[in-house]
Amino acid sequence: MHIKRKTIKAIGNGYSAHHYFRLSDKKRKEVLDKLDKKGLKKLTDLIKISKQEIFKAHLKRFLEIAEGNIDTPVYLIDETLIEENMKVLRYVKDRTGCKILHALKAYATFATFPIMRKYLDGVCASGLNEARLGFEKFKKEVHTFGAAYKDVDMVDIIKYSDVVIFNSFYQLEKFGKSVKERGKEIGIRVNPGYSDIKVEMYNPCAAYSRLGVVCEVFEKYYNRFSHLIDGLHFHALCEQNADSLERVLNAFNERFGPYIKKFKTLKWVNFGGGHHITRDDYDIELLISLINDFKSKYGIQVYLEPGEASVLNAGVLIATVLDIVENKKKIAIIDASAEAHMPDILLMPYRPHILTSGKPGEKRYEYRIGGPSCLAGDIIGDYSFNKLLKPGDRLVFKDMALYTIVKNTTFNGINLPDIAVIKKNNEVKVIKRFGYKDYMSRQS
Repeated sequence: MHIKRKTIKAIGNGYSAHHYFRLSDKKRKEVLDKLDKKGLKKLTDLIKISKQEIFKAHLKRFLEIAEGNIDTPVYLIDETLIEENMKVLRYVKDRTGCKILHALKAYATFATFPIMRKYLDGVCASGLNEARLGFEKFKKEVHTFGAAYKDVDMVDIIKYSDVVIFNSFYQLEKFGKSVKERGKEIGIRVNPGYSDIKVEMYNPCAAYSRLGVVCEVFEKYYNRFSHLIDGLHFHALCEQNADSLERVLNAFNERFGPYIKKFKTLKWVNFGGGHHITRDDYDIELLISLINDFKSKYGIQVYLEPGEASVLNAGVLIATVLDIVENKKKIAIIDASAEAHMPDILLMPYRPHILTSGKPGEKRYEYRIGGPSCLAGDIIGDYSFNKLLKPGDRLVFKDMALYTIVKNTTFNGINLPDIAVIKKNNEVKVIKRFGYKDYMSRQS
């Protein structure tokens, strides 16, 4: 009781985040039970403020390391910042009882899994290799979803997965019996019929989407297979806030809610990924309310599977300026490539932030930043700086842990960036260095 009263008092005094996360699971639950709605909201705000302050302080550390003798290009991942993101996800779990899985498709650098494993319930995989990595390296729950599975892969997918989620009733019928015989659970992905995602390439609910069973097909076949299905899965978000989830849930409830109530065999519903829970402006209180209301309405477990949120802003890419060329504007060529090392710059597209830089016209000196490949469009973006750039200068690209290492290539034979981790004791440890053999092995 003494620890609980101390923590409650700390919330009122405005320094409770540190106290809260030092408590055991049981004590955190006691604290939450004691707080009223206003107190819970204050705790949420304090947790977010504490996280923001820690992230701000660590940006200076990234710059200090970049100015040192570290080889480039290098992805530099901060264990402390990953853990700060994990704490926010744990807080959502504490408030709702939901389970949270990390999406390996966004980030799979297993050197940091020991930190993440303490907070999360497992991982979600997109196929055999991710499922095996999750099984061997994360060592907790593995939920696997594939748009379609190959016969040759299924024995091992079932072996490494706790839950296998199917994208069609055809594949459920084909493989479902084998899944059940191995004592594993089965899910079916459904299409909720609504998404706020504006870019069609990233919208799983766009017209003619191949992802998820639409309501009309579900209605036709569900009775036949309901005895095999343990849960429903939907995914309709991309880097979005809780208000988007609220609208998707309304559509999901309208189309599929009656089946959850009708058939009592369902154990869980997975809300998919795309939840930017660890973003500064994310509405955590709304997310908590949506999960708790859903669980109260249907009496089943809720899963979330964020990927980006796990490592949001917890890693950078450090590159070196190799040359400055001129063609109506100054163009800095660096040893990192948008095409090979930061592919979402061209795919999304988006312009990553470089620490200490500004937008064009904001600071005195303007540059276009480009990569070393032969692709004419290997352009990262236009930036301004307070000082002239010169060969040998270091640039630090923010938020480069997610969708980089998992997607990069050796196009043009360009080396993959090293992977380094800032350990919790502040040591910088290079955990992977790539070279010719990595390029050669991918060719034949």
